[in-house]
Amino acid sequence: MAKIIPLFSGSKGNSYYIGSGSKGILIDAGRSAKQITEALSHFNINIASIEAILITHEHSDHINGLRVFASRNNIDAYMSNGTSEQMIIDGHLKGVRYSCFQKDGDNYTPFDTGSFMVEPFKTSHDTTESTCFRITDKEKRKITLATDLGYISDTVFSYLSGSDAVILESNHDVGMLKNGPYPYLLKRRIMSDKGHLSNDVCSDALPKLVQSGTTRFLLAHLSRENNYPDLAYHCAVAKLMENNMMRDKDYTLNVAAEDYNGTIIYL
Repeated sequence: MAKIIPLFSGSKGNSYYIGSGSKGILIDAGRSAKQITEALSHFNINIASIEAILITHEHSDHINGLRVFASRNNIDAYMSNGTSEQMIIDGHLKGVRYSCFQKDGDNYTPFDTGSFMVEPFKTSHDTTESTCFRITDKEKRKITLATDLGYISDTVFSYLSGSDAVILESNHDVGMLKNGPYPYLLKRRIMSDKGHLSNDVCSDALPKLVQSGTTRFLLAHLSRENNYPDLAYHCAVAKLMENNMMRDKDYTLNVAAEDYNGTIIYL
């Protein structure tokens, strides 16, 4: 049995646990090492069972706890070359064992952590070389995470399509963002092709993914200021209902909380 546990999600920090059997991996380490350790303990996850930490990009809400957590627990981190270069400049990889994804032309070469096959793919966030991941366990169950996206490119959709479970960004409600307190330039950045996915864009993708065989969804990286969990949830359900797809029959849907709240998605 595979499982997804959102430890932290949102602008305060992001970290997701994906487990299968007795092994697991983390995607991002955006809270302090102490907080990540406490969250894993809450779910009775042995840190020694974590095979790798996958890093999507160098923004602080994705790497804040990496240096201490990875070095203290002797866990290898994996990231793109561009991400590693920026993190070295900023001093975030001191004492961390890390590897950079290999490339084959414009694509990244998949790699094996021991219990999981990891396929990195390019995303459009405003960083040096952001990526997200499709992860396949030994039972061939596929889990794909795609957050911090300006839009869903053909490449991103190709990795999402056919996954058993998808963790997809549903960052903001456009109306709340436009009428909210953020400065104009920040609003424009969030809504750009290198920003974040809105509820509407996220929801539009879901029926196509159900048609591709995806049955489990986790909405992630919600903005505290420009979204509500219920709003993201009902936007997604409404779009799926428009396409005659029934909750708990054709799909399951969860929303990742800012802090771990006991949510576990089983596959």
